[in-house]
Amino acid sequence: MTLFEELQRRGLLAQLTDEKEIRDLINAGKATFYIGFDPTADSLHVGHFMALCLMKRLQMAGNKPIALIGGGTAMIGDPSGKTDMRKMMTKETIAHNVECFKKQMSKFIDFSDGKAMVVNNADWLLDLNYVEVLREVGAHFSVNKMLTFECYKQRMERGLTFLEFNYMIMQSYDFYKLYTDYGCNMQFGGDDQWANMLGGTELIRKKLSKDAYAMTITLLLNSEGKKMGKTEKGAVWLDPEKTSPYEFFQYWRNVADDDVIKCLKMLTFVPIEEIEEMEQHMEGAEFNKAKELLAYELTKLVHGEEEANKARETSHNLFSGKGNSEDMPLTEISADDLENDEIGILTLLVKTGLAASNGEGRRLVQQGGVSVNDEKITDPKAMINLSEEVIIKKGKKVFHKAVKA
Repeated sequence: MTLFEELQRRGLLAQLTDEKEIRDLINAGKATFYIGFDPTADSLHVGHFMALCLMKRLQMAGNKPIALIGGGTAMIGDPSGKTDMRKMMTKETIAHNVECFKKQMSKFIDFSDGKAMVVNNADWLLDLNYVEVLREVGAHFSVNKMLTFECYKQRMERGLTFLEFNYMIMQSYDFYKLYTDYGCNMQFGGDDQWANMLGGTELIRKKLSKDAYAMTITLLLNSEGKKMGKTEKGAVWLDPEKTSPYEFFQYWRNVADDDVIKCLKMLTFVPIEEIEEMEQHMEGAEFNKAKELLAYELTKLVHGEEEANKARETSHNLFSGKGNSEDMPLTEISADDLENDEIGILTLLVKTGLAASNGEGRRLVQQGGVSVNDEKITDPKAMINLSEEVIIKKGKKVFHKAVKA
């Protein structure tokens, strides 16, 4: 089985500019490709994870990855999939985030001996001459065509700034710059980036009369059509200080039945034949086995085998009633939220992220889905004493510790 065939069987390929050429390049290990990461936070998250796994797969087949960190484009912000303009960041914040990204990427990509590169588009974008960009790059873009792309249509309804309108031109220039300086001949990204990626391939072909290619990977969505990697408390981060290995493990352990095979195919390095065989017998307890395999493999990939073993053991012990709370997710409750060291159960559920709202918390309590220190809570008006730590159990699988700050 070739690499291209494996990517197809795993459901990773969404759109390609030139299928035969792309197939031949990556199968032969001759692609020098890039994926861009805008440093909008100080940690990568699950939304980046799929791209990192793809980079790792292609590098293992001999292709050369370039991780492009958008220190320059982050100063504008990509309008794709957004209904509002991004918050502007300072140069200092962006620089800090860039360094955090570089450190985390090294866990996935082998940067030794020129096998891969990390570059920052701030190195060329921030020094560009505006008139020069208009003449050399802007002349190759049709405004009429740009406005037909979905990434701009969504923002036009709320107001698209000229600042954001330039994002496609800047991303296209990135590909052009990487092609001329580093021999980068292919661009990968999520399928929401298709329009931006086409801009880069067309710019290279128009200015240089050279071939360049673009390929988008299928965005990983859950069974409700929402992007993976979101919880009631926000994103699932790769930084263990922001999302602990146990929380990371539990996130994947609790994916919906309909999503587990899809996640195993797209995100893990479990042989595709093994996953497809598993898929033929998915019923009852087999779903739980598949979810644990998914959680373990991804936690091992991000946090290492030791942390993956520890998270799995903690999970087993908690579910069997033998465990302690050492590795359990923790929320510190401010004294301002307490009265005589007590807090309402609904407020506690919202504060810990176990419920998105008081209404959802009330339904959980009334349906018998909440316990505190092994005592089932059935009264939505119940007050919980936090003079000592408490362990909240939501349903059969979710455990959370709360303490007074």
